[in-house]
Amino acid sequence: MIPFSPPDITQDEIDEVVDALQSGWITTGPKTKQLEKELAAFVGVPRVACLGSATAALECALRLLGIGPGDEVITSAYTYTASASAICHVGAVPVLSDVVPGSYEMDYGKLPKLVTERTKAVIPVDIAGRMVDYDSLEAALQDARPRWRPSNAVQALFPRLPIVADAAHSLGARRHGLNSGQAADLTAFSFHAVKNLTTAEGGALTWRSGLLDDDEAYKDIMLMSLHGQTKDALAKDRAGAWEYDIAFPGWKCNMTDIQAALGLAQLRRYPDLLARRRDIVAQYEKGLADAGVTALRHVEGNPDEGGFSSSCHLMLVRLDGRSRDFRDELIARLAEAGVSANVHYKPLPLLTAYRDLGFDIFDFPNALAQFENEITLPLHTLLTDADVDTVIRTFKRCKHQMEDGGLR
Repeated sequence: MIPFSPPDITQDEIDEVVDALQSGWITTGPKTKQLEKELAAFVGVPRVACLGSATAALECALRLLGIGPGDEVITSAYTYTASASAICHVGAVPVLSDVVPGSYEMDYGKLPKLVTERTKAVIPVDIAGRMVDYDSLEAALQDARPRWRPSNAVQALFPRLPIVADAAHSLGARRHGLNSGQAADLTAFSFHAVKNLTTAEGGALTWRSGLLDDDEAYKDIMLMSLHGQTKDALAKDRAGAWEYDIAFPGWKCNMTDIQAALGLAQLRRYPDLLARRRDIVAQYEKGLADAGVTALRHVEGNPDEGGFSSSCHLMLVRLDGRSRDFRDELIARLAEAGVSANVHYKPLPLLTAYRDLGFDIFDFPNALAQFENEITLPLHTLLTDADVDTVIRTFKRCKHQMEDGGLR
């Protein structure tokens, strides 16, 4: 069986974790702080706050902006639940945008019509590792400026609706001269077990310098992540420094040094991991060119000018002219032949939680069309060239057998 997305763990990761275990620091400590510094340097931002997940990072970003009950936040209908559940967690109302026909990105042309005087942020989603078109997004939000009503001092720092990027997939991507983490006002990354860079579970939040005070923002996020406690374990470990306060009833979503140890080793390897992922995507694109599919583009032009370079997190493929039943049967046949495949994603209105909030999938026809014939092929750095060739050959064989049998 060729697995879908196992973690790429080497002796370097094992040694770092052992070092953390032997150091006596297994919760938030020196390795977490080191990972924050190294991630900030990699992304090209002043500060990074490591947290327990990307979902926690999104929630902290919304809380940092003072978003809560009575507010609205726009995100894409074509995403994983985390993009919208964070909105619900702070008590705000999620507003969903359909995507452009034939695309996984929300329709920026229609975005201004979704903005009301209650709208306080937009969460775009960098699906599969490709950064969204932040230039078009910002232009759309400029059109919506007449309805931008900041409701607190932090929101008033923003000249238009704040952009909080769900960049769970896109660490290491670049578009129009900016790295993922530099393009949005705030950016949430994921280091879950299936992500390009993993800490088993974990995430991080960063932000553009210039509007927010870097030190104050970091302090506030750390308070949120540890019950509102004014000293973490590292600070309290100093002799006589037990005293602390609780600034507000906070939450518990800090990253541990065991997790950060994994991340430090992964980050050292990350340029090579990215290069390998891009090589695998190139092999897929060449091998599937005659397979009757449309694959999401991961590289186009010069990313320092008008193009982009993805982190190549997922290999999204649409089966041209084929139905949902065809897609589902193909996944089953691939599994029988030893190839794991997946689907990314079921649009949110197809899920019970969002149907119960009143969303109807037929209000999002483009998202539905994208989903119905999408299949995600294995893409990870444990794949050999022979594995990729096997996936391509198996995919073509199973697909052609189904088509020859009259399935559509």
